[in-house]
Amino acid sequence: MKLKKSAQCGILVEMAKENGKDITMKQLMLGNKALARGLYEAGCSVVSSYPGTPSTEVTEEAAKYEEIYCEWAPNEKVAMEVAFGASLAGKRSFCGMKHVGLNVAADPLFTCSYTGVNGGMVICVADDPGMHSSQNEQDSRHHAAASKVPMLEPADSMEAYEFAKRAFELSEEFDTPVIIKMCTRIAHSQSIVEEGERSVPERIPYEKNIGKYVMMPANAIRRHPVVEERIRKLTEYADTCEFNRVEMGGTELGIITSSTCYQYVKEVFGEKASILKLGMVYPLPEKKILDFAASVDKLVVVEELDPVIESHCKKLGLEVTGKDILPMEGEYSQNLIAEKLGIEAAPVKSLGEPLPGRPPVMCAGCPHRGLFYTLSKLNCTVLGDIGCYTLGAVAPLGAMEMTLCMGASVSSIHGFNKALGEESEGKTVAVIGDSTFVHSGMTGLANIAYNQSNSTVIILDNSITGMTGHQQNPTTGYNIKGEPAGKIDLESLCRAMGFARVAVVDPYDLEECGRVVEEELAAKEPSVIISRRPCALLKYVKPKAPLHVDEDKCVGCKSCMRLGCPAISVREGKAVIDNTLCVGCGVCQQLCRLDALQPGEVQK
Repeated sequence: MKLKKSAQCGILVEMAKENGKDITMKQLMLGNKALARGLYEAGCSVVSSYPGTPSTEVTEEAAKYEEIYCEWAPNEKVAMEVAFGASLAGKRSFCGMKHVGLNVAADPLFTCSYTGVNGGMVICVADDPGMHSSQNEQDSRHHAAASKVPMLEPADSMEAYEFAKRAFELSEEFDTPVIIKMCTRIAHSQSIVEEGERSVPERIPYEKNIGKYVMMPANAIRRHPVVEERIRKLTEYADTCEFNRVEMGGTELGIITSSTCYQYVKEVFGEKASILKLGMVYPLPEKKILDFAASVDKLVVVEELDPVIESHCKKLGLEVTGKDILPMEGEYSQNLIAEKLGIEAAPVKSLGEPLPGRPPVMCAGCPHRGLFYTLSKLNCTVLGDIGCYTLGAVAPLGAMEMTLCMGASVSSIHGFNKALGEESEGKTVAVIGDSTFVHSGMTGLANIAYNQSNSTVIILDNSITGMTGHQQNPTTGYNIKGEPAGKIDLESLCRAMGFARVAVVDPYDLEECGRVVEEELAAKEPSVIISRRPCALLKYVKPKAPLHVDEDKCVGCKSCMRLGCPAISVREGKAVIDNTLCVGCGVCQQLCRLDALQPGEVQK
């Protein structure tokens, strides 16, 4: 045995000598990383994605392979269209996104189902049962059925790896995009994977075919029957494919399941029940399900979120137990399944004493805090957007009053002010992050300029895509690898879109923020404020020395607590600053009239 460092993965993997060749041994791998490894080995050439938890690491890991061109696209629609273009050129391509991102990409998805592909095209969508970092809990299996695109659903890292490779073959065999559906627990858990070698198929030559690729009505009418025939063939394939397998155990109970629920069911029942484990969740098999149902006394479907498999079984005329006893919402667990199915199972151990509640909060030194404090102090109505700044809605700031989806703040303020006019124009603002603005805020801003509502939009420019873990975006000037790239100048862009009033403020300067916000709200024309300060967690942002409290001056008025900074607390009637959290931003100093908050020594 020897240890060898993989240049692609940057990890140590155990190698064994066998017949003179290096054989990679098994290793633990994150689900998203395993999927990226599968893309690499399948010969994927182009990856375009938009970051979104829990999908982000797939593209970050793929970008470590020099043989794959990888990029962050401005949004998911663009990413899917880039992947389609690469497929059209005859190369294998991939795009990744979270479940709400597939809504954004639905337009190209539905139509590229009609056109089919040239090179294999794989789409990863990562659902978020339990809404750990999402605004809804939708089930992406509906997108597969609605767009009539096959969907695979791995149940561990090894399947994520294998399904990624097989998805390209399936795509090219059936002339269709293929969706791989991940979920939070599969994407962010580790299980054993055994790597192989990269194999790049020959490029499939692009050939002009107007009837196949130009989806004007006359051509689309002729392509629809092709899609329906493809689904019929895929349904037959689902009955015999390796993605769906039967594991016979006790015949008193048969369980049909998929994804992470398969793992829970195995832990609860072991060999006591028979299991039909589905890896291809659209189209679902028919004969395989009917045969399985005939082999057991009672049939149960265990699936998170919507009763997709259950409804399919009922359409086949089967009597099945499912959502009548299992919840429609939230994540499942071993304990929940055992309880709902009336099984005496060894409970999964908890940590013992419940952990104290830790509500999400903006980081110490977050550049958005000062701006939100200002908006709250001015009693503004704040229409918000998707990002870490959504935390501006929680106490003690309580500044944000609406969050819908990416880009909605800019579009919504236009409608809000058109409906209410002067009643709202002088006290309502929209806030949106720099990455979210590029994602889907620009069209809303164009609408304000074009249809002239007296609206004030604040772009929170923290120089990064913060919520998903510091990915670059078109306003940062760097690409996915951190190399120099094209950069959008927000001020120039806003002026080019028709805004005469464009102001830039430093959110650490509360006086300046208050003055500029009041000026723009008072103006009788559309305006943009750019609140610019890099995220405090960026590596190049050097913190200042932590502040300290002069206890002789502090009277315990708690003015500093109105910021909701996690570095500040009150103990025995006096403010206390945690010097392991404080970055010396100085915003709290501007609230203390007694000058009790003092700067410390500069950190080296």
